[in-house]
Amino acid sequence: MTAQRGKDLLLKLGDSGDPESFSSVAGLRTRTFSLNAGSVDITHAQSEGGWRELLAGAGLKQASVSGAGVFLSGAGAEAIRAVFFAGAVRNWRLVVPGLGEVEGPFLIANLDYAGASDAEATFALALDSAGALTFTPEA
Repeated sequence: MTAQRGKDLLLKLGDSGDPESFSSVAGLRTRTFSLNAGSVDITHAQSEGGWRELLAGAGLKQASVSGAGVFLSGAGAEAIRAVFFAGAVRNWRLVVPGLGEVEGPFLIANLDYAGASDAEATFALALDSAGALTFTPEA
């Protein structure tokens, strides 16, 4: 993968339709996408040389997304606000340039609003995965 522009990392919210349609809901300036896998330690008295052994594929997998920026439309701001206050798990799509797309259910874990008297109003949000995610490689 060659170097990519950070601004091309996109976060989109699904509309719960059938088929589901995704649209960008905000102008994110910073974004972070993290994949984590927990480990299950199966080390025992006969483990070679006393080295720790881990059980493959047994740990809890999770993903988190965070970002901060400005809302580009009232509709986008309302969509995120409504999902948060409903406590709803919704499908989100993260487009990772040069790699592909990750899609699946996420819960908005944090939604922050901020602003200074001499600058624009900003927001930050954090999403936590709430089920299985799919990955589609870039064509």
